[in-house]
Amino acid sequence: MKPNRYTLTMLVENEPGVTARITGLFAGRGYNIETICGAPTANPKMSRITITTLTSPLMLEQCMKQIKRLVNVIKLRDMTGEKAVKREMALICVKAKPEHQDEIKELIRDFSGKMMDEGGQHFIFEVTGDEDTIDVLLEKLTPFGIKKLARSGVLALYREP
Repeated sequence: MKPNRYTLTMLVENEPGVTARITGLFAGRGYNIETICGAPTANPKMSRITITTLTSPLMLEQCMKQIKRLVNVIKLRDMTGEKAVKREMALICVKAKPEHQDEIKELIRDFSGKMMDEGGQHFIFEVTGDEDTIDVLLEKLTPFGIKKLARSGVLALYREP
């Protein structure tokens, strides 16, 4: 059976070792973390950690039960599906030979990217979107030559009613 992609977000106490305990739980149970992103919230005593993972529904249920038992976890939610706004940011360095620069700039504009550094033979820009949008852009840039890539991982918030 092919695993499904799930997005989990949790509010945790902003204390040393919390992220290590959560990732250790995943590793100890053989769950792979596809992406992880964490940072303090508007309340500096709490952080939000968002994790995407590929697993089965049963394994996800077991994983969520184990995460909820961790002392520093305040709230855990499954953000999979349409009830959440999910975004990712990428910094991309692409080869930009003079004969391709206009085409690359057009692609960057089409994906609402923002130029961060423009060299004679490269562009570094940032782009935000859902995972699929970033994947499509990377596919379109591959023929030009992607030199470096940094992706933030998925961030997610539930839609307000």
